[in-house]
Amino acid sequence: MRPTFRLPFLGLLLLAAPGAALAGNYEFLAAPQTDLNRVFRLDRASGEVGACQYGLKEGASIGVTLCYPPGEGAKAGPFSEYSLVASRHTGEGGVFRVDLRTGSMSICFVLNESSVVCTPPAK
Repeated sequence: MRPTFRLPFLGLLLLAAPGAALAGNYEFLAAPQTDLNRVFRLDRASGEVGACQYGLKEGASIGVTLCYPPGEGAKAGPFSEYSLVASRHTGEGGVFRVDLRTGSMSICFVLNESSVVCTPPAK
């Protein structure tokens, strides 16, 4: 005799699958600079890079989250498999964006406290 619970369970798995496929698409990495509280965010599929950091707000007991959108070179690029790597240089405010499929690298950083920019990819 077949258990009847399998069919509804299978249906639930199929409904959950699209969301599960999208889960875990981002990677986060703190800048190596020791006196900077900045964290970079990477979309692993598109290579888009943004960043956020903590900021003080005058007259408030708690601060604010300051975020920098993707700018030149940091916007979504060709579909691939990207990752972030920090240097071991304690004074470096940027991170490396690496394309794990092609081996190319860019250096990404916040420019003029307005947006994240990345250098052109190179090998």
